[in-house]
Amino acid sequence: MLPIKEVTSRLASQDAVLVDVHATAGSVPREAGAWMAVFRDAVVGTIGGGHLELQAIEEARRRLSQTTGEAVLRYPLGPALGQCCGGVVHLRFERVTAADAPALVQRLQSHFVPVALFGGGHVGKALVRVLGTLPFAVTWIDSRDEIFPEEVPENAQCEHSDPVQAAVADLAPGSRVLVMSFSHAEDLDVVAACLKRLRERGDLPYVGLIGSKTKWATFRHRLEERGFTGEELARITCPIGIPGITGKEPEVIAVAVAAQLLQLPLS
Repeated sequence: MLPIKEVTSRLASQDAVLVDVHATAGSVPREAGAWMAVFRDAVVGTIGGGHLELQAIEEARRRLSQTTGEAVLRYPLGPALGQCCGGVVHLRFERVTAADAPALVQRLQSHFVPVALFGGGHVGKALVRVLGTLPFAVTWIDSRDEIFPEEVPENAQCEHSDPVQAAVADLAPGSRVLVMSFSHAEDLDVVAACLKRLRERGDLPYVGLIGSKTKWATFRHRLEERGFTGEELARITCPIGIPGITGKEPEVIAVAVAAQLLQLPLS
């Protein structure tokens, strides 16, 4: 589970120092943007572990006990820290309070990659659970409003859309789209809507359709009848998931699909 909700919950009763990786050079444990929130009795998140993290926690708690402003400190990852990465990490230390919580949530989620998931079936549910632990902002869409569980991960929002393909027009630019509804007819309509949006705006970097090569051959023929070209149809990924994983269990498919999303460029 992503730790943002735990941070905001703890901020209601005590301040914290947010430590984030401001910049890096060379080989380092985590990328710029990685963060942890240091409270007097807890640490939420991680900047990569090891002695670097231990020193950063000590510095953050020292700052919690004093009235100090924001600062960026340089940490060479060499013998002095007992880490052999060899790079340099610049860490930003910033005190945050309950009043900062709304802006902090928005800031920490700003780098999340948008994913639109069409379908609330077994694979959809398994995939939302997996994506709930990863830096994605998930819009979960189905034509059946009653299909969504009562509790979903904090980075997912549920959306009822009937007809389901109508939701495609309002997706965030750059959305990675996954199509796995309960109906082949709905799947076809969603894929067609995505192709239309790609034709008009070109802002959906990945459209994946669950199913076999046989299913895609049938869909391809029907989409050609709707006027889509071979070049346009080449933008659709079907089957989905990284190759080499053959299990058909929903959880196995979910892991394979999440891994494929993580392989995609961020832009």
